[in-house]
Amino acid sequence: MNFRFQNLLGAPYRGGNVVISNNSLLISPIGNRISITDLIKNETITLPCESSSNIARIAVSPDGNFLLCVDDNSRCLFIDLRRRVILHRMSFKKPVSAIKFSHDGGLIAIGVGKLLQIWRSPGFRKEFFPFELVRTFADCDGAVSALDWSPDSKYVLAGSKDLTVRLFCLKKISKVDNKPFLFLGHRDFIVGVFFSVDKKSGRVSEVYTVSRDNAIFTWDYTPEEVLNPPSPGTPEQISSSEVIENGDGKKRKNFDGEDGNVGDSALHRGKWKLAKKDFFMQPSTKLSSCDYHQSLGLVAVGFSNGVFGLYQMPDFVCKHSVSISREKITTVVFNERGNWLSFGCAKLGQLLVWEWMSENYIMKQQGHYYDVNCLAYSPDSQLLATGADDNKIKVWTAASGFCFVTFSEHTHTVTALHFISGNNCLLSASLDGTVRAWDMLRYRNFRIFTTPAPRQFVSLAADPSGDIICAGTLDYFEICVWSMKTGRLLEMLSGHEGPVHGLMFSPTNAILASSSWDKTVRLWDVFEGKGVVETFPHKSDVLTVVYRPDGKQIASSTLDGQINFWDPIDGLLMYTIEGRRDISGGRLMTDRRSAANSSSGKCFTSLCYSADGSYILAGGRSKYICMYDVADQILLRRFQVTHNLSLDGVLDFLNSKRMTEAGPMDLIDDDDSDVEEGIDKQTRVNLGHDIPGSKPNNGRPIIRTQCLRISPTGRSWAAATTEGVLVYSIDESFVFDPTDLDMDVTPEAVNVALSENQHQRALLLSLRLNKDSLIKGCIVSVKPVDIQAVASSIPLRYLQRLFEAFADLLESSPHLEFILRWCQEICKAHGHSIQQNSRNLLPALRSLQKTITRLHQDLADTCSSNEYLLRYLCSTGIKN
Repeated sequence: MNFRFQNLLGAPYRGGNVVISNNSLLISPIGNRISITDLIKNETITLPCESSSNIARIAVSPDGNFLLCVDDNSRCLFIDLRRRVILHRMSFKKPVSAIKFSHDGGLIAIGVGKLLQIWRSPGFRKEFFPFELVRTFADCDGAVSALDWSPDSKYVLAGSKDLTVRLFCLKKISKVDNKPFLFLGHRDFIVGVFFSVDKKSGRVSEVYTVSRDNAIFTWDYTPEEVLNPPSPGTPEQISSSEVIENGDGKKRKNFDGEDGNVGDSALHRGKWKLAKKDFFMQPSTKLSSCDYHQSLGLVAVGFSNGVFGLYQMPDFVCKHSVSISREKITTVVFNERGNWLSFGCAKLGQLLVWEWMSENYIMKQQGHYYDVNCLAYSPDSQLLATGADDNKIKVWTAASGFCFVTFSEHTHTVTALHFISGNNCLLSASLDGTVRAWDMLRYRNFRIFTTPAPRQFVSLAADPSGDIICAGTLDYFEICVWSMKTGRLLEMLSGHEGPVHGLMFSPTNAILASSSWDKTVRLWDVFEGKGVVETFPHKSDVLTVVYRPDGKQIASSTLDGQINFWDPIDGLLMYTIEGRRDISGGRLMTDRRSAANSSSGKCFTSLCYSADGSYILAGGRSKYICMYDVADQILLRRFQVTHNLSLDGVLDFLNSKRMTEAGPMDLIDDDDSDVEEGIDKQTRVNLGHDIPGSKPNNGRPIIRTQCLRISPTGRSWAAATTEGVLVYSIDESFVFDPTDLDMDVTPEAVNVALSENQHQRALLLSLRLNKDSLIKGCIVSVKPVDIQAVASSIPLRYLQRLFEAFADLLESSPHLEFILRWCQEICKAHGHSIQQNSRNLLPALRSLQKTITRLHQDLADTCSSNEYLLRYLCSTGIKN
């Protein structure tokens, strides 16, 4: 029950800017969430914070602790990146097109429509109004499109769509100097503005302005004291040379009468001159994004044809010009050192990090171009495979969230995936008429299963041994059976009168269960060739069927929103769950009825049992995923997939103000809009493999759950949704669930028992408290000689908690042999009890097996990499 959101996989980058914090953390918006990628550790996490719609702009503080993000609805979130929580919320009245922190982190410049607003960064103290508006500049005639701060955080450069760049001073100055300085001459709206600092003096020396028509202008600055030096002996000369001594160093009076560092200059009083105009030679293209690195003097630009260039300023020397795609580059950003460049392409959903010195890719990640249809966990829960409408299969590392291999041999939608335990093989079925087998060690397609006549496969199953492969068809209503060893088609099982959308082998025997739209679930004896063994009739179309892990129960979902549980041995209906009300919710823009009165789509299209079979997860064309208790047939919990209002079906009640004579405002295409085109604004094609009666929604994405899978360890589960693959896991560090407590069971009693060398009593007390740190401390404190005696005295009800502690210790503790000795003694002392209660202990045992397997693989890789060194050392030892 304590599942919490952990990560989001497979979701594409849909637009907006990206930033690189602390030189190696790539922060990017993914829909209405924020993804953080560690480029050194190759790990990706998604913050649990959600915005109300797709995030448009983000900015990170200079110290990397805080993040400011603004979505398409102009709603702002101020997030603590270390704690991963939302500190403050705020809404702007107009769309936000640019946002940037000052160099000291104290101020935030935000372009709100035609206004430039300066806000003070929220502090740690509790305030009724955490955001304080410092100043508002209303001089721009067009929307603000680019911002940059001066090094002293006293000036702001603002470029706008009125083809001008303005220099604003934050301090209130005289009426003569109150108007901002204008940089004129561009013929298209401004994409980037940047201050350039002289390395010797530390002062602003130049300004670069970049426009969409491939032009970059260089503006030279001459300070006021150089233009009009004060006469010797005059009051101006005396006041300008007056210094103040203090413990921090020398200071002097600056232009507005306040103390400032030596080197500060009044940028609004000096002289700005257009030094030169340079043009990027990219005909018939537009400049879409740019960034500037002050220390290296490099300008990186991206164009609408997928080409990016790297130029040395101010000489405008081209260092690199490379084409990375055929679509528009929507964002370009340097890291702090300037050796890495990050590019984003919204139309392809792709993020790249490129090291320009060595010309190598540091990271190349791309989400699924369209909706994810299916997913599968590997037997050890370490890998997660996903298949989507873009004809691709991606395999992710569940722990790090990184995709390490992509298979693109399928020519049509991938509809089903299945891992075969024991032989590192992944199976995939597709609408292109093939079932393919993939080698997960060599990453190649080593076998293709086909039929004499082309068929569209929508379901897939393999027997526990991996020798027999079965696939259900969409068009011929048959089940095809192949031999894994020979690849030959063995049999075509006929009998269904509708598409076979559900297939699964029994975990305990060779019985195959199939579900079809012909309102039946059928059991087949594949090995004996007896054909249909049992038929379970339903009142409505059956959408999917699953076996319980012990093979003693079958669950099937129907189009009328029911979940039926059958006894496969006796062929009887055990009980039924009416889930229509539980999954209902969310009104589409094209619906004529409210969500409460509409009956379309209120059904479960995917089911999945837990590892111990005590509860079942169910999801479908809804924003909810339901968790039911199987024994009591009650709803335990509902998980809402997303709160993103950019998707259809999230709101239960629509806003009547957004309804026009031509229909809902969100469904009206604005061809004159210059908003970036992302994945969510492309036309979605209905490929015909949805539930009966489904209709395309004029290209607007509809929230739904396509597939649900629980990991074999039972510690996490994944859902393939419109937003991507949502991964939920159990975080036990926040859960305190004691058992068998009384007044004497306290942490102090555990510490006293340890001090008196009563390790057995201390371990039992910690298990009753069920506090993770105490249990691990007591396990480690036991001497190796006493492990056998302590292990034999552990009651059966504590074994599951003990195995979970062993799995965690193996991941973090250096005492590998010590923990394995504990596992061995526990199995020796309680082997018979473990076998009898395997159903309850199965999640913990699989988690332990997963950890041991990964450690074994790490040691094997280390030994194989040092094989020649070990041989050399051994031969040297023999000679000596």
